[in-house]
Order: sequence, then C-alpha cells, then structure tokens
Amino acid sequence: MFQTLARGCAAGAAGTTALNAVTYADMALRGRPTSSVPEDVVDRITADTGHPVPGTGDLRENRLTGLGALSGIAVGVAAGATVALVHRAGVRVPLWLGGPVTGALAMAASDLPIARTGVSDPRTWSAKDWLSDIVPHVVYGLVTYGVVAGADHRD
Repeated sequence: MFQTLARGCAAGAAGTTALNAVTYADMALRGRPTSSVPEDVVDRITADTGHPVPGTGDLRENRLTGLGALSGIAVGVAAGATVALVHRAGVRVPLWLGGPVTGALAMAASDLPIARTGVSDPRTWSAKDWLSDIVPHVVYGLVTYGVVAGADHRD
C-alpha cells in the first residue's frame, strides 16, 4: 500500500510539473498574465474558515501566492495517489482513456473550489479560458496515468 501511494504521489508530482510547463509555455507564447485564481481561492477559504492569511501588503500577497501554488501541487499529488489506489484496486484502462479521465479528476478538484467559493464562474468562461484549463489538465492526466500504469511493467 505504501509503495502504491508513493508511486501515485510521484506520478502526480510528474503530472503537476507537466501541467505547469504547459501553462507557462502558454503564458510565454500568448503573453498572457499569471492567474490570481489560486491565491484568491486560498484567501476566500482561509477567511471563510476564520483563519485568514496573516500580514499586510506585499507580505500577505506573497504568502497567498505561495499558498496558491502549494495548493495546486497538493491537488496534483493527491489526484496521483488516488489514481494509483484505484489502479491497484484493479481498474486498468488504456492510456488514451485513463489519461483524460485522470486529467478531468484533477481539473474538477481544482475548478470546483473556484466555483464554490465564488472566485469565478466557469459557466462564464470563454473558449480560450476553457482551453487554457483543459489542455494542461489533459497533459497532467496523460503523464500521471502513464507513470501509474507504467509501474505495472516494472513490478
């Protein structure tokens, strides 16, 4: 069980790295700015739970930026661990299916808090907004599921 979780976490970390690379490449190619959504979600959740992020000005903003990025890493690693556990339980599908499903899992884990906190409404997103969300998550899923499924061949 521990090996499964460790592989899943490593797979999720690899997928998160791929997601970030695709996202930053998109930013570089299109010249688009970074999104403030991750830190806005952290700000809303911490405030709503009565534990706002401390500090003022740049100090607080820097903390929110760091916590936003860390929350994305946590989602990616946790989704990888979840997929590894499901895979260990015997659910084995080909990469062309497992990759997008894994990406959809991570995307839902990221986008649901965005909608639930009211930080953004995905129903109002443009096609470009959706593509900027879907493409990196599909890449995440392909890498993550590929690493999880590839572990079968090393055992």
